Amino acid sequence: MKHLSKLMAVALLFVGFSSIQAQDENNPWQVSFGVNAIDVYPTGDVSSFGNELFNANDHWNILPSISYIGVSKSVGDGFAVGVRGSLNKISKLGDTRVDDLSHYAVDGTIKYSFLKNKKVDPFLEVGGGYTWVDEIGAGTVNAGVGVNLWFSENVGLTLQTGYKHAFEDYGVKHWQHLAGIAVKFGGTDTDSDGIYDKDDACPEVAGLEAFNGCPDADGDGIEDSKDNCPNEAGSKEMNGCPDADGDGVADKDDACPNEAGLAALAGCPDADGDGVADKEDECPNEAGPAENKGCPWADKDGDSVLDKDDQCPDVAGTVANNGCPEVTVEVQKQLNDYAKTILFDSGKSSIKAESTGVMVDIIRILGEYPTAKFSVEGHTDSQGPAASNQKLSESRANAVRDFLIGEGIGADRLTAAGFGEDQPITTNKTRAGRKENRRVEINLIK
Repeated sequence: MKHLSKLMAVALLFVGFSSIQAQDENNPWQVSFGVNAIDVYPTGDVSSFGNELFNANDHWNILPSISYIGVSKSVGDGFAVGVRGSLNKISKLGDTRVDDLSHYAVDGTIKYSFLKNKKVDPFLEVGGGYTWVDEIGAGTVNAGVGVNLWFSENVGLTLQTGYKHAFEDYGVKHWQHLAGIAVKFGGTDTDSDGIYDKDDACPEVAGLEAFNGCPDADGDGIEDSKDNCPNEAGSKEMNGCPDADGDGVADKDDACPNEAGLAALAGCPDADGDGVADKEDECPNEAGPAENKGCPWADKDGDSVLDKDDQCPDVAGTVANNGCPEVTVEVQKQLNDYAKTILFDSGKSSIKAESTGVMVDIIRILGEYPTAKFSVEGHTDSQGPAASNQKLSESRANAVRDFLIGEGIGADRLTAAGFGEDQPITTNKTRAGRKENRRVEINLIK
């Protein structure tokens, strides 16, 4: 048993050394234990492989108990390193019968597995060790083949055979066959989702294998890290968000989530197609501009100039005059025909009462052209001093202007000027001519 103690000490040293290495595969540790068979026929002759290697009845030495234990650790790319200890009793030394020689061995192993994550897991093994037969020990170099048959991810059956060549002449060259149970362990799964941390993109949050261990909280088939709405089931097209009204705008971005609408209007409908969402459109069934809250601009006077641009929205006018009526030549003539009949007290600027009707007609005409501006112009005949005539013409023009302003015509629309006797329209040599020259004109300012 003293050799068994040596075996266990070496195994513990190996485990301690291996434990400081980083784990780089799922369940990197493997412990195997079972029975071993020693075949020493013919001694030193490996040609027996073809006909006597598996002659268990005649040549195999088997101890009817657990007689080997091995520990190995994956180091990546299909390779694993390990240590194995075994013991046996030899009563068949080839064709020679002996008296139960004790057999102890400790071996270091390097194993290469051809397949990864398969139930049938064949491997090659090489290594070296030391073997004692009774009190005689010798170093060996070893090579073998085997297979693991995994019942589950962690437990399986292991079968292998290998040749151990002794360096010393007195050493016993032999075959060793092994059959036992293999147990894998050591994989880390922090979040207990069945996916080992090294393969888990979200190692601290339980998730799904389909998403490399990352969660899908709402179960919509889109992992949370790529899901714009991780707590609401949605579609792939909507990056995991729902779209209740099916308008292509995710509910979280949809100002009208229960009414199909347009992406340009944040998912809201626009029945009249004017670019103003119905919920903000005061005329949802009539197209109109946004600045008028979706309603068409009014044109109350029907002159084709919209009220918003119409300086005379209640009076039909022309486009050229911003919706206001234009003063025609006929209107201008009519206005002056009235103005020329305004009567003043002789030599004064006071308007006679009998001119009231004329003034009403003038006010009516001016009211029809609310944006037009006029010049009230006074004229006299040539009787009397020119300076006095000039002063009188100015005062009469201002008297008419003041009267019109007093009756509601805007002061900004009227100017007044006097021209005295300088602009006669006929001769001043006759009484009739002088009467015509004494006049007031109201002319459009263009």
